[in-house]
Amino acid sequence: MASLNRLLARVRRRAGALAVPCTLVTALVPVLALGPGAVGAAAAPLPGGLGPCVPGSCPATYPTSINNLPFTGRDNGINVFVGGDFLVRGRAAEAEGRVVVLNAFDQAKEAGVSSIYNVGIAGVGSRVPPPDGADFLTTGAGVTVASGQSLVAEGGVVRHAGPVTGTVTGTSTTDANAVQPYTGLRAQLSTASDCYARVDGTPRTPTGTAVNQGGQTLFTGDGSSALQVFNADFDLTGPTGGQQGIVFANIPAGATVLVNVTGATRVLNTYSGGINDSDDPLNGYRDHLLWNFPDATSVTLGGTGQFQGSFLIGEPASQTTVTLAGVNGRFFTTGSLTHTSLPVGGGGQEFHSYPFNGDLPTCGSTPVTGEVRVLKTDSVSGAALAGGVFELWEETNGVSGLQTSGANPDTQVGAACTTGADGLCRRTVEVGTYYWRETAAPAGYQLPANPVFGPLVLTAENAAAGVQMTAADAPQPPVTGEVRVLKTNAETGAPLAGGVFDLWRETNGIPGLQTLGINPDIQVGAACTTGADGLCRRTVEVGTYYWRETAAPTGYDLPAEPVFGPLVLTPANAAAGVQVTAKDCPSPKPPATGSIHLTKKDAWSGKPLGGAVFELWREANGIPGLQTLGINPDIRADDCVTAADGGCDFTHLSTGQYYLRETAAPDGYQLPPDPVSGPYRVNADDCVTVALTNKQDDDC
Repeated sequence: MASLNRLLARVRRRAGALAVPCTLVTALVPVLALGPGAVGAAAAPLPGGLGPCVPGSCPATYPTSINNLPFTGRDNGINVFVGGDFLVRGRAAEAEGRVVVLNAFDQAKEAGVSSIYNVGIAGVGSRVPPPDGADFLTTGAGVTVASGQSLVAEGGVVRHAGPVTGTVTGTSTTDANAVQPYTGLRAQLSTASDCYARVDGTPRTPTGTAVNQGGQTLFTGDGSSALQVFNADFDLTGPTGGQQGIVFANIPAGATVLVNVTGATRVLNTYSGGINDSDDPLNGYRDHLLWNFPDATSVTLGGTGQFQGSFLIGEPASQTTVTLAGVNGRFFTTGSLTHTSLPVGGGGQEFHSYPFNGDLPTCGSTPVTGEVRVLKTDSVSGAALAGGVFELWEETNGVSGLQTSGANPDTQVGAACTTGADGLCRRTVEVGTYYWRETAAPAGYQLPANPVFGPLVLTAENAAAGVQMTAADAPQPPVTGEVRVLKTNAETGAPLAGGVFDLWRETNGIPGLQTLGINPDIQVGAACTTGADGLCRRTVEVGTYYWRETAAPTGYDLPAEPVFGPLVLTPANAAAGVQVTAKDCPSPKPPATGSIHLTKKDAWSGKPLGGAVFELWREANGIPGLQTLGINPDIRADDCVTAADGGCDFTHLSTGQYYLRETAAPDGYQLPPDPVSGPYRVNADDCVTVALTNKQDDDC
């Protein structure tokens, strides 16, 4: 029967069977009967099916940010429930979504501010209002709006059992039975609030700790339970009553968070909660977070935060004052509510319509619970593996085996679980039949052909020990691909043969290549010499690699940085491989030069003359002729004394014009009248031949 009840509860939540009517009906709203007994697993919604969005046109996902964009859907669920009176004071602005007040609604804002209070549709909010023409505000007594002010329910109905005083925009409908469908909710919510906080009068066992650290209150969960329970018997304020942060830690994804704030008088004053989900981590818990005040007759909720989560105030004699900038979630109080602002500071306080989709404790007999576990292992070594992702499913449709889709699937239990270092995923659940389904294998492993493990049958007899199965995964074959280096001429891009390279793998975690020291990277294979295509290539496993050039092709120089990489080979690029180009510059050639070959001879006989002394000068100053003195002479390039064969050679001469100046004649010979000859034009790779003569001393 317990399993059937859980199944029916899940089906009702999915189908919206507990929807409240958008217009007056004569039957009571269906509600979930709650007993006063102890509670075990999380499996139920709020009484009356309150919390989730009620179709017909709920958005697939709610906007992550409060906004003033077009509507993304419609929600026929109650967003604000007040068991007593609802007073609007100060500079409060609006209550988005459906509002039900069992007694009177009274609006008397302060003078000099906006005279409007909106219900149903907010200018800025989730932008998921009630259906067009639905009851935006329902009251069990009168509606009073101060002179000069307006209650705006544009596009909706204000349904009231008592008289209306003042200006109401929207359809105003008098109905003596306006709140008759909702009167039972007050007692049911009060009973549920106490049940969530206590089991047989004893505080519900928390799954985590709540600590007011002054600047913040930190709620630290157990990291695994689908229902995270915290008990706070203190105000959520700073040391002097000022604002503080609200922080949650170690909360598993998708878990319901129940915070029981106990005590007769309680204050929350916080800046936590943002306009966008990225503004504050608190936003991420919005639709699974319930703040439960079971005892307080006085509740003050203030601060500048766009506070996240739903509220349940369980004491019918309570008075709740809300000055928070925004409440983003359902707000259910069995007592009275004042929506207002502080005497000084900002105005525009708002309720925004967001659903509560959590699974709360059932209030009835205590179910038997135990652990169902799956152990992820390596199929070869048997070692436990982290990183396997599993879903837990309960057998609920009566068909053997696991069905996850179709018209009548089994029921998934909680969010996905990822195995830790111990290889385990575990859930504490009620007795029943379960399956673990592996949806993602650990890195480096393959999903098995059949990723479903079970059935695991948890009974009253084995619940204390729990039940467990092993899911073994085979290692993935290594992914390999080519890493290549292309050796080219830096000037022409032509491939070069004869370049010698080492391949190294990045293994020490230090950026760049290290080939020496106590922890170098690892060389892969022997050296490689590029062929005619200029390539060296290796087939290796995915990873990070470097090519290092150790010898350049003949006629080329090693580059100043001979390491090329990193080359990152991944599964995505392994088929194509990765390649880098290593460019070498040709070795520099010596500059091309010319020469002058001088032959000194006797002027009459042509006999070679040795011993003549010559200077070689280079034309450098741009003035015709040879200048050997002054401030800008030509350049003296070399000296030479003719050998016995009369020869004298000047080599390695750069291109230019040159002069020969004879400074000493051979013995027995005269210097010529003009000892300077030239200029001689010398080009690269040219040899200029010059023949000069001397007369003997006794020649005329």
